[in-house]
Amino acid sequence: MSKKGYLFAIIISSLFLIAACSSKSSEEQIHDHLEEAIQQEEGYETLQQEIEELEQQEQEIFSQIVDLDMDHFDEIQVLSQEAISVVEEKKEKLGEERESIESSEEEFAQVESIISDLEDENVQQDAENMFDIMTERYTTYYDLNDTYQTSVDQEKELYEMLQLEELEQDEVTSHLESLNENYEAIISLNTAFNELTADYNEAKRAFYEASDLNVNYEDEPDAETEE
Repeated sequence: MSKKGYLFAIIISSLFLIAACSSKSSEEQIHDHLEEAIQQEEGYETLQQEIEELEQQEQEIFSQIVDLDMDHFDEIQVLSQEAISVVEEKKEKLGEERESIESSEEEFAQVESIISDLEDENVQQDAENMFDIMTERYTTYYDLNDTYQTSVDQEKELYEMLQLEELEQDEVTSHLESLNENYEAIISLNTAFNELTADYNEAKRAFYEASDLNVNYEDEPDAETEE
C-alpha cells in the first residue's frame, strides 16, 4: 500500500470511530466512562488483600520482638530487619494501589464535560450528584493513601531504632504515640472512604435508573477497604 493509501485508510478508520462515538447518547457515553473507571480499579481489591497479608506478617514479627528482652538483642536485630523488608513491600503495594485509583480518576474525569449535554434536567442533577460524590471519594482516598504511606515510613523508622543497642525508652514511646495517631487517622479516613464508595454506588444506580439505561450493578467498586 502506498503512503497516500495508508494515510487515507487511517483517516477513514478515524471517521468511523468518531461516527460510532457520536452515535451514542450522552447517557451511554457517561455509562461507558463509568464502567471503564471501575475496570481501572480491578487491581485495587487484589492489592488490598496483599497489603492485609503483609500487615499480618508484620504484626506477627512485632509480637515476637516485644516478647524478647535485650539478652536476645541479636534476634531482635534479625526480626527487625525482616519487618523492614515487609514494610518496604507494603509501601510498594500502596504505590501500585494508588496508580490504579489514579487511572480510574483519569477515566472518570471525562464524564464532567458530557454532563452538560444531558437533555433531561433531573438526569443531569443525578449525574452531577454522582460526579461530586466520586470526586470526593478520590480526594479522600489520596488523603488515606498519604497517611498510610506516612505510617509505613514511621514503621520502618521504628524497626531501624530497634536495631540500636543503645536506645532510650522515651524515644520509642514517643515514636509509638505518633504512629498510633496516624493509625487513628487511617481508621477515620478509611471509614469515610467506604461510606463515599457506598454513596457513589447508590448515586450511580439513581443515575442509571433515571436515564433508563438497562445495566447491571455487578461491577460497582467495593465499598470496603482493609486499610
